Amino acid sequence: MTQSDDIVKPKTKRAKRFLEGRAPKLIEDVKTAMIMKGGNSSLTVTQALKDIYSLKKPNAVLYKKKNITRPFEDSTSLEFFSKKSDCSLFLFGSHNKKRPHNLVFGRLFDFHVLDMVELGIEKYVSLSELKNSKCPEGTKPMLVFAGEAFDLDNEHRRLKSLLIDFFRGPTVSAVRLAGLEHVLHFTAVEGKIYMRSYRCLLKKSGCRTPRIELEEIGPSFDLVLRRTHLASDDLYKLSHRRPKGLKIRKKKNISRDAFGTKFGRVHMQKQDLSKLQTRKMKGLRKRRGAPVAAEQDTAEQDAQAPKVAKVES
Repeated sequence: MTQSDDIVKPKTKRAKRFLEGRAPKLIEDVKTAMIMKGGNSSLTVTQALKDIYSLKKPNAVLYKKKNITRPFEDSTSLEFFSKKSDCSLFLFGSHNKKRPHNLVFGRLFDFHVLDMVELGIEKYVSLSELKNSKCPEGTKPMLVFAGEAFDLDNEHRRLKSLLIDFFRGPTVSAVRLAGLEHVLHFTAVEGKIYMRSYRCLLKKSGCRTPRIELEEIGPSFDLVLRRTHLASDDLYKLSHRRPKGLKIRKKKNISRDAFGTKFGRVHMQKQDLSKLQTRKMKGLRKRRGAPVAAEQDTAEQDAQAPKVAKVES
């Protein structure tokens, strides 16, 4: 196939807009996730997929039909659906005797599977079981990770990166205080991962800063880590490469500290202090026709000469 065959030329304006939306950009759109279930799934898996879809909306696509595929054995169908729906994240749910109540979180790079992590549901509480008021749709959550495993173990580090990609939502420049109302908390303890969802309640505290209370709203998961499919270090590094247009060019003699404060270094030439303009005073004026050295000698001689008093006869 030649290079000209790969280029798709739009025939209508609608097709042109569609191709422009799919074209590479310096600042990519918000990552969208496709959520689907396998050929065999339980009620727990089906409800869990719906609850995660409600947390991810509107940046998610929910497939209601069953898809007979095994991501760890053959990922071609996932890559096909990813290209069709323009999704770079996926969540696949399945259930069988060997791996009951199974969830597979994954992401793709250039429409090819980058890494996948398989988690098993041991305990689950749905959104409907907790009767507390929920957060509005599309609320950007705050992500909290607790546990040494997220910093020390390589698999847990990749899982943390994958969960941040999955739940982070759109990138915003500023957030108002009332908008910080949803918290997703992940805890890694003794080989298990506990996921909890809370709503922030701003209470009166008697001062300007409110007192914060957390109210569990669901869903709640007790997960266990099963299989993983991680990308190689070279491919993982390639997926993080930033385009040249977004790279910050270093300016000479300008630096920033950890808080973003801008510092500049100024280089000045050596100054000739003899030509420095100072304050003009009468006593500092030079005499006409007399050099400076002669004036200084005359002043010294006058100071050293004995004083003679005049006596009138």
